[in-house]
Amino acid sequence: MYSNIEDYALIGDCETAALVNRNGSIDWLCWPAFDSDACFTALLGTKDHGRWQITPDGPIKSCKRRYRGHSLILETTLETDDGAVTLIDFMPPRGTASDVVRIVRGDRGTVKMRMELIIRFGFGTAIPWVKRDTDGGVLAICGPDMTVLHTPIETHGENLTTVASFEIKAGDSIPFVLTYGPSHLKVPDAINVDHALKDTEDFWTEWSGRCTYKGEHRDLVMRSLITLKALIYAPSGGIVAAPTTSLPEKLGGSRNWDYRFCWLRDATFTLLVLMNSGYTDEARAWHRWLLRAVAGSPAEMQIMYGIMGQRRLLEWEADWLPGYGGALPVRIGNAAHAQLQLDVYGELIDSFHQTRVARLDLDDGTWAVEGEILDHLASVWNKPDHGIWERRGNGKHYVLSKVMCWVAFDRAIKSAEMFDLKAPLEKWKALRDEIHRDVCEKGFDPRENTFVESYGSDVLDGAILLLPAVGFLPVDDPRVKGTVAAVEKYLMRDGFVLRHDPREVTGEIQPAEGAFLACTLWLAEVYIQMGDIAKAEELFERVVAIANDVGLLAEEYDSGVKRQTGNFPQALTHIALISVAHNLTGAKKPQEKKKERAK
Repeated sequence: MYSNIEDYALIGDCETAALVNRNGSIDWLCWPAFDSDACFTALLGTKDHGRWQITPDGPIKSCKRRYRGHSLILETTLETDDGAVTLIDFMPPRGTASDVVRIVRGDRGTVKMRMELIIRFGFGTAIPWVKRDTDGGVLAICGPDMTVLHTPIETHGENLTTVASFEIKAGDSIPFVLTYGPSHLKVPDAINVDHALKDTEDFWTEWSGRCTYKGEHRDLVMRSLITLKALIYAPSGGIVAAPTTSLPEKLGGSRNWDYRFCWLRDATFTLLVLMNSGYTDEARAWHRWLLRAVAGSPAEMQIMYGIMGQRRLLEWEADWLPGYGGALPVRIGNAAHAQLQLDVYGELIDSFHQTRVARLDLDDGTWAVEGEILDHLASVWNKPDHGIWERRGNGKHYVLSKVMCWVAFDRAIKSAEMFDLKAPLEKWKALRDEIHRDVCEKGFDPRENTFVESYGSDVLDGAILLLPAVGFLPVDDPRVKGTVAAVEKYLMRDGFVLRHDPREVTGEIQPAEGAFLACTLWLAEVYIQMGDIAKAEELFERVVAIANDVGLLAEEYDSGVKRQTGNFPQALTHIALISVAHNLTGAKKPQEKKKERAK
């Protein structure tokens, strides 16, 4: 049996993250970094592939969870016939080592508890050597990896598992701290749990307090911003798309990808919402990461990199894992890093332009880098690529890819003119106009009055909803109105937007994938631009309603079985949610002023 994705909550220390099941089990953790091998891999297998569970030793009557304020401190309250306990889970901001802290707090009565710690390094394959450390900690070592468990509770080994049975009374608290360190170094010192809890709460409270968004959806926005912050690898500034791999886009299917890397597209979108919410430090850190990652020949720029800017992200299959709900294969690494995806050039140059407009200091060499990138783009924009959805196989002339090439030259022209930067403006303007004509002639279907997925295609995709958002055409243009009408006709399922047209025959004998939540929110953005606030709010609230009990969203939603699908939590979904919340607030202010004047 496996748990629904919605059953998980996120904790992290801005270098890695763990997923905590509502039953008190940590089923996923890659240590010491997002892209490291997992030591708890039960999410993609069974408990024998590694997990850490602390739970009542008997039936649970109810479970309620929440994050403490605007923090990443998770509190799970479990009710039994004998009483109630709260499990407090968090990862302190990293010092010399990385810690997972679990505090069992007695709330009512006396509850019998059981702890099971199953450490399996190497994505569930490597059983560590376990022994007592000199200070009484439980030390587990395997190859380069080491963990040490500190707790006042007596533990013992049982079937290659560290276990403990204990009772917790109302008013008592019992800590468990699992710490990671490289095995060739000395064992990390035990931490003071009370200090760690206070430091963690102070860290998140201070960070959350810098948010400049004051609209009616502040709590939703803050939870999404905190989630994005948790996906930033602090040492480098790189932003991962999700902390997981191989959670299937189709339940039981094979579209299972590793998202523990930094997509330029997702990271750029993240940068913009962070910047618009007042988080300039993260924006600067990302900008520095980007310049390091893309340094070198523009022709070799990739769509994604490792968290430190690594370029080779070799893809392989962990064939010993049964997969989430039997979805195979389980993939580690991502071969899409070698794809040509032309849209990233537009997102990149747009982010630089938006950063200048926001008056953030950019590296002195940024404009020179942009010039080289645009020189390269001038020679490749008319080539087929693999598109925003990273289709494998032969490339196509995807409409959004071409539009984002237009964006690249358009934003570079605007930067040059607004900030008096030296540039070949006539050349860039000519290319911008050529690309615009090309898209309007080859990417538009006059019979259906809609832009299509790719040149010559008669199907749509959710990405074409971005055309008015990036300024390619005004929202009142008949072609944009026709495109929105076509999306509503062909891509809507149960009130959500699909990213792929169901009329398309792909040859896959698999259940249909879920609706793409970012696409649903992109349609809400278009409605806002059109002035249809009621429709936008309806879509926004529909997406918010399917978030789990602690406000987290995956990549997709299967409305048939009412399940979230895809990697979790997904940065792109939370980015789109923040953006819609910002724009709804901005759009409603003029309306409210009109109402006041009417009175």
